[in-house]
Amino acid sequence: MTYVLDTNAVSALMKGAPAVVDRLTATAPAEVAIPQPVLAEIAFGIERLPRSKRRTSLQSRFDLVSAELPRAEWTDAVSQAFGRIKATMERRGTRIEDFDAAIAAHALSLEATLVTANLDHMIRVPGLRIEDWSQG
Repeated sequence: MTYVLDTNAVSALMKGAPAVVDRLTATAPAEVAIPQPVLAEIAFGIERLPRSKRRTSLQSRFDLVSAELPRAEWTDAVSQAFGRIKATMERRGTRIEDFDAAIAAHALSLEATLVTANLDHMIRVPGLRIEDWSQG
């Protein structure tokens, strides 16, 4: 696996953002995965919406995207990377949200590049490779 998608990258796919869709299309499906915390964040975002056509549409797009892409499972290696990230950030006096740390931990444990537009937060994670596909 080469790429792990952050929540904002999956959201961009759901919206049909051309730059992200084009980049994903040019990448072999086996080279991309969605970590479980991303699925949780998107499920939460959809669940908090009132019942509406928009919510139904988002759920349908999420179901489609998630059916097409493999998962990056939460393993012991992810848990170890998560602990290192949180401890390192704490020692530096820099906070990182648990879900951001968990998503970064998936990429680090798989030696993959994190696809994210959340550069301000993720660039602080030591050793994390990052690409922003939203910029084309």
